[in-house]
Amino acid sequence: MTQEQALTIMKTGANVFLTGEPGSGKTHTVNAYIRYLRDHGIQPSITASTGIAATHIGGMTIHSWSGIAIKRFLTEQDLDEMGTREALVKRLVNAKVLIIDEISMLDGRILSLVDQVCRALRHSEEAFGGLQTIFVGDFFQLPPIGERGGPPVQFCFDTPTWVNANPALCYLSEQHRQDDFTFLATLGAIRRGEVEESVYECLSERHTLTEEHPAGVPRLYTHNMDVDRKNSEELALISGRAEVFHMTHQGKSNLVEQLKKGCLSPEVLELKIGASVMFTKNNFEAGYVNGTLGTVDDFDDDTGFPIVITREGETITATPAEWAVEDGGKVLAKITQIPLRLAWAITIHKSQGMSMDAAIMDLSRSFEYGQGYVALSRVRTLSGVHLLGINQRAMEVHPLVLERDAHFREASKAAEEAFGRMSEEEIMQLHHNFLNAMGGSIEKVSVHQGKATTGKTNTHAVTLALFKEGKTIEEISEERKLKPATIFDHIEHLVDEEQIASHELEHLLPIELASVLPEIHAAFMELEIPRLTPVFEKFAGEYSYDDLRLARLFLPKKD
Repeated sequence: MTQEQALTIMKTGANVFLTGEPGSGKTHTVNAYIRYLRDHGIQPSITASTGIAATHIGGMTIHSWSGIAIKRFLTEQDLDEMGTREALVKRLVNAKVLIIDEISMLDGRILSLVDQVCRALRHSEEAFGGLQTIFVGDFFQLPPIGERGGPPVQFCFDTPTWVNANPALCYLSEQHRQDDFTFLATLGAIRRGEVEESVYECLSERHTLTEEHPAGVPRLYTHNMDVDRKNSEELALISGRAEVFHMTHQGKSNLVEQLKKGCLSPEVLELKIGASVMFTKNNFEAGYVNGTLGTVDDFDDDTGFPIVITREGETITATPAEWAVEDGGKVLAKITQIPLRLAWAITIHKSQGMSMDAAIMDLSRSFEYGQGYVALSRVRTLSGVHLLGINQRAMEVHPLVLERDAHFREASKAAEEAFGRMSEEEIMQLHHNFLNAMGGSIEKVSVHQGKATTGKTNTHAVTLALFKEGKTIEEISEERKLKPATIFDHIEHLVDEEQIASHELEHLLPIELASVLPEIHAAFMELEIPRLTPVFEKFAGEYSYDDLRLARLFLPKKD
């Protein structure tokens, strides 16, 4: 099934299981559906099974969203108590569409609890209280992690809850990560459980000794302690001063902690010129994605931010990025950090979702179904795989998943054929019916201004037009679907070009920041250079980088 066909099915309001091999575009497709919903006035509830996955998609864990937290079963008293939590009840009652990413790593018992809570608080006996539910993931990847001494974990597809939800199967068949036929054939054989001698022969060609591996390529390990040791050792070998970047945060403390645990960039990021790094977030406009590799070449004279040269030879200044927890279109918590991490090593678990040009991997200590498959499928080509070791478990996929996969593929074909028999008018009517039922708008709520513009001059002109309408940085950012930091860049450029006068900036300045401008300006002048990082550190993170950039716009101009 193509991504477009899967989108067509999701837009009807049907429950859906969106799956496919690594690199087939699951994340791209669900993000396209999220944009569609928002464009038509519907705010989806975006969740994931783990903190890392939730951080990647800008949502919260399904445990937090549903209010079950760490519970493993619910009593009638629990449900009664949950019904008294105003914020929780409001969240679930107002929800329209529930998206659960990385469904493979969610214990089926937890999914059943979420269903139980939704039905109770929404006063509906339909699956998930009548919410459209989109499950996203690939069961061939890492499975749920059970509690020590607890009952065996259960795959979500093996529960009555899944059966009651009756999701339409959308099995994506396109491949957007690997373009190497031999490698794809090898991964396909592992996925089908057909690991014959030819597979071992193929991978044995990529076996290297430790001293033979290429420089600047990250290692994938099965255990955290190996990763920490490797990164610390390599950084210590580089002489020169280290630059340190501290994470900042805003919002509810429990959600901030979730973001910190899920963010691949550390709370305290220590870098040196020559450090091997990896970008930890997607920013297509800036030229990097989650998994882009590079080396720190320098630190910007103005901001102090790291300048990275990627493996493709592109030079990128890594400016602070935000990770946020949103619900119903409202930001509940956010963290800000440079979107980098040391990349001499990373765990296989944390690499899930990445696309890498190359990786050195030691799979000789693989202990879980799917670990070897996940590690190998992170890499785009066979030539990018550098194997230090491998064991039999690394080549195994879970037998229950293997058995069920054939059913998933057949069900996806059936769904594709069923929708293929419908006319375009019938499908469009289903789409309109769903939007109306959810209280959305058939016409787009907002038009992405500047979408067709190309080049810096045009994009600055679009920002200028919105600014002249009296919009704030946040409003321009939302309307243009660009990061606030990018809009700040535009505004600073327009001020330098004298297209925006100083007095026109006043509507951007919140009252609380205006009251401390003299203090912030004094710090800029004391340090004699208008760099953000020294001022940020002087105030120990009291003011965000966005606050400081805004304050810098009001600095008196030197003659």
